[in-house]
Amino acid sequence: MNLLLVMTGGFFGAICRFTLGEWIYTNNGFPLGTFLINLIGCFILGWFLTFVSQNKKIRPEYTLLIGTGFIGSFTTFSTFSVETLNLFQEGLIFMGILYVLATTVSGLVLAYVGRKLALSREREGDVM
Repeated sequence: MNLLLVMTGGFFGAICRFTLGEWIYTNNGFPLGTFLINLIGCFILGWFLTFVSQNKKIRPEYTLLIGTGFIGSFTTFSTFSVETLNLFQEGLIFMGILYVLATTVSGLVLAYVGRKLALSREREGDVM
């Protein structure tokens, strides 16, 4: 059953990632699509895992479906890595370094913001 949950979440996460990636215009070689998708995933996962840990009424299977499956396939570290290498190989060293730093720092900040948002909702007693 766990495998089916991860598979189902992964199926929909991959479709959302592909669709959103197609809609986002990339300019000047900067991989904006992957950048935004990964940041959205950091925020959602930070919020979601905190929300689930604070609400014991939520079944742990949702973590497999949404956290591991959906967000795991929606975000993409492998594409981030290859796009970074491509920037370096194309001689866009500064852009590659900027991409790595912006992704890492922004991802951590957004995961933190998502976590804090989930914790603040819990303190207010606002259970979704």
